[in-house]
Amino acid sequence: MSNIIYIDGQFYSKEDAKISVYDHGLLYGDGIFEGLRIYNGRIFKLEEHIDRLYDSAKSIMLNIPMTWQEMIDAHVETVRRNGLRDGYIRTLVTRGVGNLGIDPRSCSKATLVIIVDKIALYPAELYEKGINVVTVATRRPAVDALTPRVKSLNYLNNVMAKIEVNLAGAQGGIMLNHDGYVTEGTADNIFVIKNGKIVTTPKYVGILEGITRNTIMDMAAEYGHPLLEEALTRHDLFVADEIFFTGSGAEIIPVVKVDGREIGNGKPGPITWQFINGYRQVVNSTGYSVFE
Repeated sequence: MSNIIYIDGQFYSKEDAKISVYDHGLLYGDGIFEGLRIYNGRIFKLEEHIDRLYDSAKSIMLNIPMTWQEMIDAHVETVRRNGLRDGYIRTLVTRGVGNLGIDPRSCSKATLVIIVDKIALYPAELYEKGINVVTVATRRPAVDALTPRVKSLNYLNNVMAKIEVNLAGAQGGIMLNHDGYVTEGTADNIFVIKNGKIVTTPKYVGILEGITRNTIMDMAAEYGHPLLEEALTRHDLFVADEIFFTGSGAEIIPVVKVDGREIGNGKPGPITWQFINGYRQVVNSTGYSVFE
């Protein structure tokens, strides 16, 4: 069955879903997005994702022409029409159709697109074995230039980093800021474990405040693990006992090698596995119900 795509209040088949070539989301990457997961017929952390979507919109002065509740309802109805009980949602809000100039005032109304589909960022076996990552030369933009806390459609910075990862024959990448501190992966937050202490990079170094990241932080408190937000260097990664990435798309993916250095014993560690198993329980038992 073809995917059903939501565009500005209407539903289309995947083949018929189209936006204008004059849309500033296409012309300039002027817009925002969210990536959400569906587990067992429930949308995980739907309200938190929609809150972040509206925060991103406010930050870039993009008016979303619908209420918060209407946005929630649009997501639920799109998932319901697709009949997908386990999958992924990609939500895009662009500045809308305008002229060929950069001035956003030419765009009369934002464009909203909701896509429901399957996703697999890594092969299943890598969730068991872990991934090999490299530090990339592409740096994260300075927070006073383009804040990563806005989930912008313009992902060229991340794409260039991913190209470096591919050329290196690795599965993931570590991005530094211009001061040399670790920020995040190419599309994931990072957690580092040393001597039982869990550390994740703080917002001020230039990261997206991930919703999966926040879930892991809540789980750490529940498990009684000490967790800190601290600036990290590559050295901190090299000497770590365990490392894992988090993200709505990637979920929790263990990292077992960084720049040729084996992490721990080269296998996903016990704390990482605790979070993987615990996260599976959380996502399969909570969320915004669609089909009930």
